[in-house]
Amino acid sequence: MSFFDRFKKKKAQQEQDEQLEAQEQAAAPEPVEPKRPPQEEAEPSAPEIEDEAEPEPEVEPEPEPSTEEEPKPGLWGRLGRRLKKTKDKIGGSIDRITLGKKIDDEVLDDLEEVLVTADLGVHTSLKLIEQLRGKVARKELDDAEALKQALRKGIAEVLQEVPTAPERDNHPHVIMVVGVNGVGKTTSIGKLAHYFKSQGRSVLLAAGDTFRAAANEQLTIWSERVGCDIVGGQEGADPSAVAFDAVEAALKRDRDLVLIDTAGRLHTKVNLMEELKKIHRVLGKKLPGAPHEVILVLDATTGQNALQQAKLFNQVVPLTGLVLTKLDGTAKGGVVVAISGEMKLPICFVGLGEGMEDLKPFEAEGFAEAIF
Repeated sequence: MSFFDRFKKKKAQQEQDEQLEAQEQAAAPEPVEPKRPPQEEAEPSAPEIEDEAEPEPEVEPEPEPSTEEEPKPGLWGRLGRRLKKTKDKIGGSIDRITLGKKIDDEVLDDLEEVLVTADLGVHTSLKLIEQLRGKVARKELDDAEALKQALRKGIAEVLQEVPTAPERDNHPHVIMVVGVNGVGKTTSIGKLAHYFKSQGRSVLLAAGDTFRAAANEQLTIWSERVGCDIVGGQEGADPSAVAFDAVEAALKRDRDLVLIDTAGRLHTKVNLMEELKKIHRVLGKKLPGAPHEVILVLDATTGQNALQQAKLFNQVVPLTGLVLTKLDGTAKGGVVVAISGEMKLPICFVGLGEGMEDLKPFEAEGFAEAIF
């Protein structure tokens, strides 16, 4: 008999057995549950009323909503929650590679790989690992928690080694904002205007992005929301002329700060980057010392590409600081440490959401704490 014939015969037998079993089950009398006496049926009604009356303990834990905000109020409490992916990547990996092991060179080799993949960069990761090796040699690290605390301290030190951002005490103080397309540059300028206005400073915006369609309109909407002046130009106008006019207007109107938007451009396009030099030169001619700050806006979700952008922009115009946007919901938060460690540039502000209040001054200690 062939395999196919045997298979058919076996299948037919199975179907026949299933039919017989179904017939037997249909013929068998269904078990009847003995009826309870009326007293027994009535008795459960009392406990039912008691059970319904007992949800009161559930009302007591009402303080729970407030406890979410109490552990870490404010910016860095929220940052800790929004940096969960980076926190899980670094902290979770440390727990995994140290499980059942003593802290030794093998563990540190694994940790180096974790830091690099978390976008802390090769240069900064090597520096941190060398610090940890010294602590291991001195027997200062004996468990995963001690390793995390030492790494947190090392990251905070890297972030604090950079020079501080310039004092904003010029009148007017001119800030030129640069960055590639799509990083949230114009939105960041609007949020910066709101931040400075909330400090009691008068702000003037310059719509220097004369190439992108509707860029002027977008910044105008922000100026209306914030309640500050704006100077713009026609689409296709010379952005250097717009910057010049904005500083002139700020001097006449006695404004404290001027925030200059510039056209988003690919950092690899030399001819477009050259225009930034021109704006920089024109500002210096109109007001000696201007621009007093050149801030680069970076999208944190791009990881190591953000570091490359910072290097190339810094070659064209001398950067004084950085704004990191979209830091919430990304596993690439470690790029903050890489940029600070390699570029020696201060992170001035970080963006944690879409709201007008979600752009805040950066704090090294708070950030290091948040990712652990």
